[in-house]
Amino acid sequence: MRLSLACLAKPILHGYFRSSCSWRVRIAFALKGVEYDQLPVNLIKDGGQQLTEEYKALNPMQQVPAVEIDGITLSQSLAVIQYIDETRPGPHLLPADPKARAQVRMISDLIASGIQPLQNLYVIQKMGAEKMQWSQHFINRGFQALEPILKQTAGKYCVGDEISMADICLVPQVYNAERFKVDMGKYPTIKRLNEALLEIEAFQVSHPSRQPDTPDDLRA
Repeated sequence: MRLSLACLAKPILHGYFRSSCSWRVRIAFALKGVEYDQLPVNLIKDGGQQLTEEYKALNPMQQVPAVEIDGITLSQSLAVIQYIDETRPGPHLLPADPKARAQVRMISDLIASGIQPLQNLYVIQKMGAEKMQWSQHFINRGFQALEPILKQTAGKYCVGDEISMADICLVPQVYNAERFKVDMGKYPTIKRLNEALLEIEAFQVSHPSRQPDTPDDLRA
């Protein structure tokens, strides 16, 4: 089958170095071995570059990421990850077994819908001086639910012994928890999984400390 020129072009990731959702996509690309270009969108500079009309045309929600891939533009990190998984060779990010696949989706949704949005930049800017207490409360609330789930589903990684979309969601959320000084000692399963995943190259090269737009004082 002949591929279109759009499909042959490298994907373009519009993201921000510290964005959890952008990091998820970077991890997926790295696990799949997909080369891509990055166009940083600074969420703070100039009042927020995501608020420009030019960027709004890419992502009407004015959030990151936006990914130009195969002639289409996608937003929402889980949709992007699943598209990458369905169209690129390499390790599967969703298991073939229906039960394991449902568990991966459940964990991913718990993080991506139930925890992370409550600490995104737009929300914590609205909280002002209360942002640390707010973020700690909702991360702890989410991790109190996630910890017993992972005790049941985890092997070496979140669901069994293969890396999945659930792991891709977990690591950036733990990074957020550490930024907001959440006591990770209360969540031994989450902590163990995160430590194991951070030993893997795909999670290292995609880390916020190693991106083109990472400020010099935050580089690894």
